[in-house]
Amino acid sequence: MTIKTLSIHPERREALLDGAPLQLGARAFDVLHLLYTRAGDVVSKQELLDQVWDGVAVEEGNLAVQVSTLRRALGTDRIRTVPGVGYMLAKDSARAEPAGPSLPDVPSLVVLPFSNLTGAADRDYFVDGIVTDLIAALSRLSGLFVIAAASSFRYKAVPVDLASVGAELGVRYVLEGAIQEGGGRLRITVQLVEATTGRTIWSDRVEGSDDDLFALQDQLTEQVAGAIEPTLVLAEAGRQQGNATDNLKAYDLYLRARPMVIRPASVEVFREGVALLDRAVALDPGFALAKAWKCRATMFARGARWIDHGEVEALAPLARELMAEHLDDPVVLAFASFVDAFLSDTKDSGLQAARAAVRQSPNSVLVLSSAGWVESYAMNFAAAIELFSRAVRLDPVGYFGAYARQGWGMAEIHSGHYDEGIDILKLSLSESPRNGSTLLGLLYAHWCCGDMDAAKALVPDALEVIPDFSAADAVSRLGWTTPDIRGRVAEAFRAAGLP
Repeated sequence: MTIKTLSIHPERREALLDGAPLQLGARAFDVLHLLYTRAGDVVSKQELLDQVWDGVAVEEGNLAVQVSTLRRALGTDRIRTVPGVGYMLAKDSARAEPAGPSLPDVPSLVVLPFSNLTGAADRDYFVDGIVTDLIAALSRLSGLFVIAAASSFRYKAVPVDLASVGAELGVRYVLEGAIQEGGGRLRITVQLVEATTGRTIWSDRVEGSDDDLFALQDQLTEQVAGAIEPTLVLAEAGRQQGNATDNLKAYDLYLRARPMVIRPASVEVFREGVALLDRAVALDPGFALAKAWKCRATMFARGARWIDHGEVEALAPLARELMAEHLDDPVVLAFASFVDAFLSDTKDSGLQAARAAVRQSPNSVLVLSSAGWVESYAMNFAAAIELFSRAVRLDPVGYFGAYARQGWGMAEIHSGHYDEGIDILKLSLSESPRNGSTLLGLLYAHWCCGDMDAAKALVPDALEVIPDFSAADAVSRLGWTTPDIRGRVAEAFRAAGLP
């Protein structure tokens, strides 16, 4: 289908589609104007926010609302989402491009954030936690392709067009819902919708006392899976928490901590989240998932260069304990193996745990991303690239996909695929501009290509993020322990002029 002709007249603040004026608000016009001037190129979300809102701090959801408005005016295929990066306006002479990835071969689903109808805004964390655990449980079903929570929560509190959501994320089904709470009872109402048609496939509700929360989650998981694909082996599902906790106070602390440790905005947020996890473990010393999230959060903080290597080393006994005692919980295994492989000269125990986690939960972005790092540290770069790329597909616009993209880029670089690796790392850096590991990885990649100007250009940013940087210390703390890689990284840092 040929795209209709679009013309912009900024002096009159007028947009015409095949000669007919479009009724657009001021922000929508400004977004369209910037995309129009760069038609055929990707414009990052941050550039759109900076230019259209002119320095005013706003949520990314404001941009999503304007893009949704433009898609209704221009057609859903006219503006393409480039997951994790930004948007691209198709040129008039081009044919309409798909707005996102192609559909997987198995039933595919995104679970949108549920509405909080508890009557208390401060219960958002509780509602979000239930949805996140539902997504995690569904991800354990080998017959389903489920978008990660990080991508689905990009649509929180934003008016959405289900067809656009399905196209952007590359899924056939959308699950919506709401949670009510009162008098010690919970009611969870859900409906499953076919994205392209808007047709409701199934709707239902589950309810019970607050003490029945875990049983309600199990029931909901089975009902959703059965509605999509009745032949699924529902026994696979189980509760994603594995051997989580029966202590609801500890679970509540865990739910409060999780948004802080998934992708902490600062070291202070990281500390606050870990403190809540420690309190949860104090209430239930057997709460393995809380311990595992502390491992994962600490690895993130170390990657950002917020904390020193010693804080990761202190978790080594905990990681070994989790790998030995929780063989049936893939998320616990994956997070613990990430720490173990990073610290160990031999990667055997971490590899064994990571591969067991992938076998148990092959569609979990949390498992795939962590296992990707383990395979990479073990020098199995082809396996790492496969795991990271699968993780990015499951979380195309979320922070887990962004974190996986960093590991993917480094695995490409260590494989000698320099151009591919640099492109991926640049995307990763656009998503997290102040990540010290990404900056250093990109610097090394440019050195590998012989582009010293590009490598040296990253030094000021790296030193701003890591003011106490020491090349000798950084090289000795790499997760890749072979003399060849460490020697090459040391030479790259020296040549670029890092202290």
